[in-house]
Amino acid sequence: MYISCFTHTKNPKKEVINYMKKLVSMALALSLCLAMFAGCGGTPSSSSTVSSGPSSSSEDTSTSGFENKELNIAIFEGGYGPEYWEEIVDRFEETYGVTVNMQISPTIGDIIRPQIVAGNVPDFISMNDNDTTGLISSMIRENALLDITDVFEGPGLEDTSPLKEQVLEGVLNTAKCSPYSDGKVYLAPFNASPMGLVYNKTLFEENGWELPETWDEFFALGDKAKEKGIALFTYAGIHPGYMESLLWPAIASAAGIDTTTDISNYVEGSFSSPEVMEVLANIQKIAADGYLMEGTVALNHTQSQTDMMMNKALEGEMKDAPRADGFEFGLTTAPSLNAGDQRYVMTSVEQFSIPAGAKNPELAKEFLRFLYTEESVKLFAEKAGGIYALKNATEWSKDYVTEGVYSMNDVYNMGDSMVFGFAALPEGSKVTPRDEVFQSVADVMNGAMTPEQWAEKVEASFTEVSNMAK
Repeated sequence: MYISCFTHTKNPKKEVINYMKKLVSMALALSLCLAMFAGCGGTPSSSSTVSSGPSSSSEDTSTSGFENKELNIAIFEGGYGPEYWEEIVDRFEETYGVTVNMQISPTIGDIIRPQIVAGNVPDFISMNDNDTTGLISSMIRENALLDITDVFEGPGLEDTSPLKEQVLEGVLNTAKCSPYSDGKVYLAPFNASPMGLVYNKTLFEENGWELPETWDEFFALGDKAKEKGIALFTYAGIHPGYMESLLWPAIASAAGIDTTTDISNYVEGSFSSPEVMEVLANIQKIAADGYLMEGTVALNHTQSQTDMMMNKALEGEMKDAPRADGFEFGLTTAPSLNAGDQRYVMTSVEQFSIPAGAKNPELAKEFLRFLYTEESVKLFAEKAGGIYALKNATEWSKDYVTEGVYSMNDVYNMGDSMVFGFAALPEGSKVTPRDEVFQSVADVMNGAMTPEQWAEKVEASFTEVSNMAK
């Protein structure tokens, strides 16, 4: 039984693996795994093709408004692969009579950083604020992103209602899109996917195990797993940031969603309340009381996923990985402190942005609107197995993603959706609270750091940020 923390997934063939590439590997006797379904694309989940939709009909009117018909875009190529981007760029060029110069790479942040420094700024970027290169977070800190509120206040290309009303509820108001808490949008949401504990349904059924709702039930399940020689939990030890899909929903359930909002805004005292301390203590208990799979701290995400799928611990970009007979993915929420407490499902949202120094911002905005069309949403589902962060996207994508990926959204029947992202840091800040949160996980799991010391370290970073902001 394992809980694995991954981040994206695709199907057992490729799709669920796409969707679960961000599963935060945590081994659970049931194979309870953390699935952070975000930007880990995959291959087409269906052999059907998406029609070119409204593109040809809009060509005559759409090209006349743009004097500069050259668009430069930079795309992070994650698990979703390049196929969607290659196709959607072709369709945009054909529709608008423009030229799109696309740079797409798994190391795009490192590629375009020196270009930006030299003044060669892309018009459009698809990359997350928590990317390991730190490019977008530094651009946020330096106020180097364009205010794109007008795009969302205005109509979509197909639906004339304001685009903000077509986006998933609450997403635009979070720091993931509005990092300065000023009501203005600087980052646009890309795909959205649930994050939680992934488990092996077959293993649960065979052993008559029930999904744990509370931490007490979680550890009781771990005791049953021990009897079968299975670890309760594993995670991607060398990538502890995957633990966010367990940490933030558990804190929201224990201390309230307002507490996670305070944490995201570096409010002093928010990471050390009694309820938060209970969650931190439970996380350490996973290791201290023998529920953590041996060697977890040294695992990367694919290793922990493989262990989970072998009933040691999960699934992500794991289409070719060995797995236990009859393995079937399931997804559930992080535990709550008490039965009946509100539970939460963290929704992973990746982002688009337009640099403030873009040479063709208006065409970049039109490209963004084009990405939010039904045509684009269906194409993304078909080519990458992912689902856009739009209210209609799940149904539009239904025929193009696997049943496994589609059914992962059933987890929202167990808890409310929440989106977490840290607010912009003051310019010149020498501390990154997110690092203080997750870089301590290994020490906590190894027993080298207590939950109290963990909280003190994070609170010290909050104090430093607060002092800089004064």
